[in-house]
Amino acid sequence: MLALLGFGIIAVFLYTTMTKRLSIPVALIIIPVVFGLIGGFGTEIGKMMISGIVKVTPSAMIPIFAVIYFGLMIDAGMFDPMVNKILKLVKGDPVKITIGAAVLAMLVSLDGDGTTTFIISVTAMYPITRKINMNPLILPFAVGMAAGVMNPLPWSGPTTRVMATLQSDASIVFNPIIPAMIAGIAWVLFACYYVGKKERSRLGVADFGGNILAEPEFDGGGQNPSIKRPHLFWFNVIMTVLIIAGLLAEIMPMATLFVIGFAIVITVNYPNLKDQQERMKNYSTEVVTIVTLIFSAGCFTGILSGTKMVTEMARALVSLIPQGMGSLLPLVVAITSMPLSLVFPTDAYYFGVLPVIYEMAASIGIEPVQIGRAAILGQMTVGFPLSPLAAATLVLISVAKVNLVEHQKFMFLWAFGTTIVMTMVAYLTGALSF
Repeated sequence: MLALLGFGIIAVFLYTTMTKRLSIPVALIIIPVVFGLIGGFGTEIGKMMISGIVKVTPSAMIPIFAVIYFGLMIDAGMFDPMVNKILKLVKGDPVKITIGAAVLAMLVSLDGDGTTTFIISVTAMYPITRKINMNPLILPFAVGMAAGVMNPLPWSGPTTRVMATLQSDASIVFNPIIPAMIAGIAWVLFACYYVGKKERSRLGVADFGGNILAEPEFDGGGQNPSIKRPHLFWFNVIMTVLIIAGLLAEIMPMATLFVIGFAIVITVNYPNLKDQQERMKNYSTEVVTIVTLIFSAGCFTGILSGTKMVTEMARALVSLIPQGMGSLLPLVVAITSMPLSLVFPTDAYYFGVLPVIYEMAASIGIEPVQIGRAAILGQMTVGFPLSPLAAATLVLISVAKVNLVEHQKFMFLWAFGTTIVMTMVAYLTGALSF
């Protein structure tokens, strides 16, 4: 009975969210509550929801303060010299332009927001690609590949969701896949070199005969110059490097690193209280969205766990696995993760599908965290710049002025290759195992 109720929750959740009949937060709360009442849990549901919220609260701090921190760095202009340097270096060479667009996107992707990455990166590089008549699909390809391979970062959406549902932290979920992510970055740069070289064979190398940055079409993305802090560039760079180094060295929880970093950089860059309030107001919508989503997910997982529905669902599914095939579960999740970005929205996959697979894995002796790591090698990470279910993808094709289907055809196999490379390295380094 509990397994049937659990599958009912998943089915209704997927249906109502994918058909947009309910918003994600509402579905995460209402659906398990209704099924919990049907299951006779009554007044226990409230305690289960609070328990789930308490468990995800530390995970909620990471994306909130990371988003604000990197938003401040973008506003202050920390990335501006890097953008200008890349523009100067690429000149009129399609190979350099393609690789430069990818490198720029990787840098901007540190803020964990795909929409911001696409707007800044495409806006910066689009005039050059247009000026030398490059294939318009190459720019969104390079930017999308780069943003995708950076999206497993622990403050990005997919990894945050894995940490929330597993009640784990970045040192366990993310750090073991760092070698795989580095291999993925190398693959992306190779893909950009290969595609750029083919385009260079078609077009040659253009000579602008002057400084292209001085031309009117290069307007710096239309950002407000009054919030820039060029005199604090090195301070901001050093702070960012220290935070990332502290994250990798695990000197303290990631959430506290970003909390402390946020407090320091907003005080130094915007000492005026009114300016601080203006910057915070600028990020308020995104922060409220993150908090609502994560706490709603806490309610969802709290009810599924508290009622033991997820355990019974896993037992039912395990009985269907052929003997001797259970050890391949992480591999199956990893290989299918990127293509499933075209089918499942982020929340439907990470909150609806993965919790069941976690329990399946645990019941056959596989660490659930391996499933989480396998998922972030592709599902709405590498795959999100291709997915029509991701709003950022629609922004990408809009600012790049390309057709979604043509973009998907151009990029799909290369993006799938990123997941394959990352999966192989994850197995070689022990992040995943048979």
